[in-house]
Amino acid sequence: MLSTENSILEEVFPSFLQNAGNRLFIKRDDLIHPEISGNKWRKLKYNLLAAQQQKSDGILTFGGAYSNHLLATAALCKQESLKSIGIVRGEELDSKSNETLKKCEELGMMLVFVSREEYSLRNDELFQKELHIEYPNFMLVPEGGANYLGMIGCQEIWKEIDDHFDYVFVAQGTTTTSLGLLLGCPENTKVIGVPVLKGFDAANEMKQLAKESFIDEEMMEDCLGRFEVANDYHFNGYGKYDDELLSFIDQFHAETDILLDQVYTGKAMYATAKEIERHNWTNKRILFIHTGGLQGRNGIKKG
Repeated sequence: MLSTENSILEEVFPSFLQNAGNRLFIKRDDLIHPEISGNKWRKLKYNLLAAQQQKSDGILTFGGAYSNHLLATAALCKQESLKSIGIVRGEELDSKSNETLKKCEELGMMLVFVSREEYSLRNDELFQKELHIEYPNFMLVPEGGANYLGMIGCQEIWKEIDDHFDYVFVAQGTTTTSLGLLLGCPENTKVIGVPVLKGFDAANEMKQLAKESFIDEEMMEDCLGRFEVANDYHFNGYGKYDDELLSFIDQFHAETDILLDQVYTGKAMYATAKEIERHNWTNKRILFIHTGGLQGRNGIKKG
């Protein structure tokens, strides 16, 4: 079982803080493991334990061509002597299409490439029943680990943080990490989610996950009062970026020696800088959750 002891809380001093008394700290979940890093480990932790308790042969899950989640699942299952199956979006792909898929196969993951139409059925009950028939005794884990077990794993971040923060920034893909953070955060802390997908309804996605996890609706509404969406930093869609974002990522690395990727954490840190400037914050304590996934630095299209 992996440990999160390497995930330190590190204060950084990038130039965008502009000496206004604001302090920025990063929860270094990217240091947990080279492949099972960041929120990927936290979202898989209790899913893995459930698979082991149920004596499953392995884990079956879903992801796109550059999925950090697929890679983390493959690496974790290999480490724990379980099998892994990845249902991959894109029937035109194969295991040699990119380094992510190649590494997944090297780690022992069975890759099943399906059309985008078929992939869109991944949460459909009938489709999942068919998968259970075809791959018996495999535990199905949603794309990105987006379930109750994944959310509880992310909530544990607060067990490792003793300090008070006014704001917490986190990149959003499935909202699982955001919801876990929100359910565990102190009342006087605001969580700010940064969607990396264009047109993403973060609040609705969080409500749906909460409903599926049997979280009380009144409790969820109370939590959403401490949540904001920074919705203008997706750079025109998932996996897309421009020279401004790349320059920001390079400058941040030069100033802090911390790597960010252009798919998730780069956009979230860019949002952090712009929101500090937009609100003209002073003397605030800000926490940034580094959700790992640095293999996403390579191979993503520009646009």
